[in-house]
Amino acid sequence: MKTKSKQLALVSVPMIERRILIVRGCKVLLDSDLADLYGVETRVLNQAVSRNKDRFPKDFMFRLTKDEAKFLTSQFVISSYGGRRHIPYVFTEYGALMLANTIKSERAVQASIAIVRAFVQLRETLSANKELAKKLDELEKKYNKQFAVVFDAIRQLMTPPKERPRKIGFNTESK
Repeated sequence: MKTKSKQLALVSVPMIERRILIVRGCKVLLDSDLADLYGVETRVLNQAVSRNKDRFPKDFMFRLTKDEAKFLTSQFVISSYGGRRHIPYVFTEYGALMLANTIKSERAVQASIAIVRAFVQLRETLSANKELAKKLDELEKKYNKQFAVVFDAIRQLMTPPKERPRKIGFNTESK
């Protein structure tokens, strides 16, 4: 039997941050990732959603398109016959919390706390970058153009990389 401290160790903010994807401009978690975090099978999680559809409006959860699912499958190298049989659902922060309330297990409660912390940490990071950009604009206005190159370099470092999906395996692409 697992102790509470071991359960907490299984669900950490960095673990959740690695699983957050950006789909259609939304930060989401896959149903299979949430099932793993909550300690249930994906099938059980999706059954809970089906029984409680009124709790999951479109801004809480949506199903991926075939193209999105195919793209994720190719990125994660999931076999076509041994892997998923259905197109996955993805859950926003609100959907993940509603799901924790639907599943009602101690592990789901602990995972939902970690999920909230992960999303809050992402928001704080984005907010800090916005504040830094504002201060940089003020400095650029204050000083003459001789520092323009420095300001441009700093802005490039602050710009988040273009959306890249998680990749698993070896990189065979030549640069």
